[in-house]
Amino acid sequence: MSHSSVSLIIGGSSGIGLATATKLSQEGRSVLLVARSETKLAAAKAALNSAGGKAEAFAADLMDPSVLQSLITRIDEEPRHIDQLVNAAGTFLPKPFMEHTRADYDSYLDLNRATFFLTQAVARNMARHGGGAIVNIGSMWAKQAIEATPSSAYSMAKAGLHSLTQHLAMELSGHRIRVNAVSPAVVVTPIYGAFIEPGKIEETLTSAFDTFHPIGRVGRAEDVAAHAAFLLSDKAGWTTGAVHDVDGGVMAGRN
Repeated sequence: MSHSSVSLIIGGSSGIGLATATKLSQEGRSVLLVARSETKLAAAKAALNSAGGKAEAFAADLMDPSVLQSLITRIDEEPRHIDQLVNAAGTFLPKPFMEHTRADYDSYLDLNRATFFLTQAVARNMARHGGGAIVNIGSMWAKQAIEATPSSAYSMAKAGLHSLTQHLAMELSGHRIRVNAVSPAVVVTPIYGAFIEPGKIEETLTSAFDTFHPIGRVGRAEDVAAHAAFLLSDKAGWTTGAVHDVDGGVMAGRN
């Protein structure tokens, strides 16, 4: 590992992104957080640094093409080795297929486009410096439909992210870049705040979905972060192109 390396977390101000940044920070890594909200970013950066970490933050609305381009330029000009990338930015608003608008669909499509070209920029950095590891935060919804949460456009986007994971694993292997994904089921994160009152997310999800998971509980961001950190590490040095179910057993079967 380069002495001047950094982990880039897209969507790093909350949820699985922040939990992964926290885990990496605890392992002594420098982390660069990217997210839309300057307020949440500042709080996340302060929390990591007050715990003895080395965190920086860069606010960017990935849906804005000019902002996205400036972030890509920033990555291209980064002198350090970005040897770890986590693509954790997400949006989730269940809506019946028959009610989806073009704007709903575009919110997912635009995020996938941003992820694609940000990853391309990071891959250029990794290739210049001798390699790296990428983890995409996918979703169980990409593999299976859940009646309680109709998510056709979201799932289409996440299935695309799973597919991208496999294609990049093959294409980037010559640059010593590994690419994997995690596919979580229901995890207590702020992403549900789009349709559940933020203060009631945990109680709502646990009461409705604990028994949905064979292991008997919904996930926590730390559950997914631990697996993402493993996939980024040299311990997973022979693993690439994998989409790992980190889902309390949901894909194995249902209670």
